[in-house]
Order: sequence, then structure tokens, then C-alpha cells
Amino acid sequence: MTISTLPPQITVNGVRLNATPGQRPVCVDECTTICELFRKRCAELGDRTAHREKDLGIWKSYSWADYWQHAKWIGLALRKLGLQRGEVVSILSEDRKEWAWFDMGIQAVGGIASGVYTTDSASQLKYLINDSDSRFLIVENEEQLDKFLQVEDEVPGLLNVIILDDEGLHDLDHARCMMIDALYTLGQQAEAEDPDRFEAEIALASPQDTALLIYTSGTTGMPKGAMLSHENILAAIECGAHALPALETDEQLCFLPLCHILERDVSIYFPLAAKCIVNFAESPETVFANLQEISPSTFTAVPRVWEKIYSYVQIMTQDATPTGRVAFGMALKAGLARAEYILAGKPVPAGVAAQFWVWDRLVLRNLRRMLGMDKMRRGGSGAAPISTDLLKWYWAIGVPLVEGFGMTETSGLATLNTIESNKVGTIGRAVPGNDIRISEDGEIQLKGLNIFQGYWRNNAKTAETFTADGWLRTGDLGHIDEDGYVTISGRMKDIIITAGGKNITPAEIESRMKFSHYIADAVIIGDKRKYLTALIMIDQDNVEKFAQDRKIPFSNFASLCAASEVKDQIQAEIDAVNKDFARVEQIKDFRLIDVLLTADDDELTATMKLKRSFVEKKHSHLIEDMYD
Repeated sequence: MTISTLPPQITVNGVRLNATPGQRPVCVDECTTICELFRKRCAELGDRTAHREKDLGIWKSYSWADYWQHAKWIGLALRKLGLQRGEVVSILSEDRKEWAWFDMGIQAVGGIASGVYTTDSASQLKYLINDSDSRFLIVENEEQLDKFLQVEDEVPGLLNVIILDDEGLHDLDHARCMMIDALYTLGQQAEAEDPDRFEAEIALASPQDTALLIYTSGTTGMPKGAMLSHENILAAIECGAHALPALETDEQLCFLPLCHILERDVSIYFPLAAKCIVNFAESPETVFANLQEISPSTFTAVPRVWEKIYSYVQIMTQDATPTGRVAFGMALKAGLARAEYILAGKPVPAGVAAQFWVWDRLVLRNLRRMLGMDKMRRGGSGAAPISTDLLKWYWAIGVPLVEGFGMTETSGLATLNTIESNKVGTIGRAVPGNDIRISEDGEIQLKGLNIFQGYWRNNAKTAETFTADGWLRTGDLGHIDEDGYVTISGRMKDIIITAGGKNITPAEIESRMKFSHYIADAVIIGDKRKYLTALIMIDQDNVEKFAQDRKIPFSNFASLCAASEVKDQIQAEIDAVNKDFARVEQIKDFRLIDVLLTADDDELTATMKLKRSFVEKKHSHLIEDMYD
């Protein structure tokens, strides 16, 4: 694969800032749009496997030729139904091969693909359809179709709804609804009428055309649609090729929502460049089982997933025989000793390497095989801060895990650690083609080819997001060290100013708390208060195991959180964290959120991050109780 490297430039509302006159657009394998790269890969790879997906419990392969043919039928059918260039198509589905097929088919005919989280309500769906002026909606099944049916009279601009799974819908008779097979048939008819139409549509695309519309989580207001161009995504592909290289022989597991730019990059766009195989998880509930089945070469996840795997190992260790627990402890000790040298960039002494070699073959290799990480040469974490202790733990068991940073507005990538250049506790260096600076007030600001075009039909908000000289405001506070590594200290909007006038960024404290295998997440409270407190979401599996081992009675999640022994254990975890912070930064009180949260709840994003504003609002009674 050949990739050009160009000076950074950005586009805001159609105006290219800091562009050099006559400068050619970013180019990946001589392709200047995503759909052009898609066409080239499918022609080149043909019958080679592009995707795998389970069908009745059996993994089934789908080729690049299948990818091309179905995307062609989809694109041509949508045009036949009335889709015009520059119009939006919304996709409401869990991850599956059809998600990728629609993404490519829509873009190939000049449409804009926009994902909708399956956890969104009918009213949220209505807002997204109307705000984006979507002309078509793709729904996965009867459950998602019901959301449309609840608001169908309130989305007049929507022409058709295409349904992927017909289970329970065989008798459906709705003027605006059609099954996927009917869409394929329409596409086949269009292909027969004009065999060259699809390729001609691809040729009409330009690098500055908007390819994706990705809505932000909307934690501080209604979601905003971030516009990403073909050039933005190709720039992200270039960054990934340099910093996160994938091989043609690689296997990947797709499981995070494809609405999210991180998963979209990793499971749709990067494989276009790398020619590797993507396996689609059966569902969010089967991720760990699918991970064991696939044993992927690379695996990118949000911190909560890495935390869950760590928690699983802790439970498994507690259930092991005394000999097994001792052996794992010795193996982990040997792994941590080796990891300290590797992460410091120093040669591993022969004695330390020898000890790890022994314990790796006795214990750690089997552990990685059981976790589905025996072939993993690189793990990645993003979308939220991850504990440095957790990163070191994975390196200790032989899984190289690196942290990066990106936003929807940066096409998913901005800074990255790599296996070769890694400084734990930082978010790495700026990716190739990006510039980074720290403003006078400490904000991290970015410039590059991957910076988004602006917010859909919201020029005012777009203008707020850029400085006068064209740099993207990330809203994150941080600093850059002498080696170019960036450290985030917290969000500007999350700074806590105590009643005593002390400025505190809660991110590091929260991250340290989450390394406890009893704490899943935490929100630090204390703005305009005399001291800091915390709202804590416990790790259900580990705390249930803790209660069962000690014969602590509980009947449900709420009663588990109410148990005095559980509260005492959480207090002990907080006390351990408090020792590493100044007195003003220490947690003086806490309350447990006694409702088991899922991505369906307002408090959590689809990538399992607590939304601070929602948490503080919904659980204000717990907060006030800590300060009474």
C-alpha cells in the first residue's frame, strides 16, 4: 500500500483553511475517496474473505466480491428509490456485515451514511431523522422497526424503511417499509438496466464530499451531527497505517457500535487499506465468547471492556486452587518485572527475561489462550481514560496494550502510543499529518487533514469549535512533554473548583478508582463544595463474588449495594486511592448508584462511559445527602 503524506489542513463549512494552492488531496493507493478505495480493493481481492459472521452458530465467510455486489445493489436501489447525492441515509442496527455493505453502497452513490445507536429511543430516532433530513432508514429487526412506527407521522421526509431481518414481520404490509431482499432485487434490476452506473457514480465523488454524518452523544444538549469528508477518513486511514499497522493475514473482531467513529475506523475503513478479515460479534453479550473463538491479531476496545476482562481474571483467580493462586501470583510478579523495563524503554535483563519465559510457559500463555489473546500482537484502548495500572497489568500477562486519543471531530484519531513508542500515562504523540499545541489556558488544540468539516447545519457551533486561526478546540486540558507525548489532565468543563478555591481535575482520581476490581466507574463531585465526594457504580460480578464468598445476603442489585460489608469494602478501596493524592484531592464520602446501568440508560453512553451531567442530575438526592 502506498500512502502520500501531506501538510495538515482543515475544512470548515466548505472553506479549506491553510491550504496550499494547487495541493493535491490525500491519497491512499492512488485513491482519493473511500468508495474509490473500496472499488479497487474488491476488484483486487475478489474471492478472498472480507467478513465472517455467525449463522445458526457456525462462522460463515463472505468475500470481497460479496461485499462489492451487495453494496452495488444497495447503492443502485437507493438511487432508483429517489436518493440524491448529498442526502442522508440512517442505519439503525447492531454490528453485522450488512452495516458495512450499506455504508459502502450509500457512499458509492454520493449519499451520506449516518448511524443510529440501537439503544436510542423512538423520540431520539425522530430527532436524528429530522435533524439530518434522512431520506431512508435501515432497521435491523422488529424491535427497531417499532421505534419508527411510533413516530412515523412525525418524520415526513423519510421515503422508505428497509428491514434487514424479517422474523416476526412476514405479514407486514406498510407502504413505506420493504425487506432487504426486495431492495436487492431492485438493485439487480437497476444493474441490468445500466451495468456501468455504479462505477460511474463512484467516479463522481470528490475528496471534499461529505461521506459520514456522526452524531455526538449530546451530554450537554441535543446531539450534533459531525460531518466527515472522504478526505477526512482517508487521512485517518493514513494515520492508522503508520501508527496502527494491520497485516493482510490479520483477523479482527467487530463489536463496538459502528455508529461510533472508533469502531467504524477499525472495522470498516482500516481493513479497506490493510485487506484483513473482520469478524462480526454475534451480539454485545457474546463478545468474550467470540473473542475466544476468533483469537484476533489486534483488538481495540473501550476501557470498560478491558476492565471487565481484568475482573473476570480476578474472579477466576479467587476460585483457583491454593497452588494455582500462588502460581498466578508468581507469574504476574515476573510479568510486571519484565513490563517495567519494556515500558521504560530499557533492555530486559537476562535474569528477568528468563523468569518471565518460565512463568509464561507455565501460566501466562495458557491464560492468554483462554482469554482469546494468544495471537494478539497489539491491543488498543480509546474513547475514555484507562488506568495506568491496568495497562501495566496487561503488559505483565503478555498482552501489549496501548492507549490513544481521538474524537468524532478528528475522524477517530489524534494521538497514539505505539508498541515501539509508548509512554504509559500519556495518550501518545500526535499521529502523522497532525499538529498539536497547548493554548494559554491549557487546552489541547489540533490541526490536520482528519479534522472534520463542521457540524451539520450548525455554523454557529462549528465556529465555536475552532479558534480564529483554524485550530480545533478539543475541550481537554493537558500538556506535552519534551518527547512529544501528550497527557490529558481532564475536561475543561469538568474542572472542580472547591469552596476553598482549589482547582481539581477529577479524571486521574476517577481512573485510579476504576482500577479496583470492585469499582466499575466513578464520578467525583465537589464543585463549589467544601470537599470531594464520589458517586460509584460497583462491578457487579466481582462484588457479587465478594458477597457470596462471605455469605453476605442479597436478593438483587440494590440490596447488594445496600449491604454494609460491601460499603465497607468500597471505603477500603477509596482509602487506598486517597493515600496517593493531596488532602484537598481526597474523597471524603461516597454513595453507590444502586441501579444496574446499561447503555439503554441516560447515564451511560453506548461505549459505557458515565455521562457526568446526567449522573449528577439524576442522582442529585445522593449528592445532597453526602453534604447534609
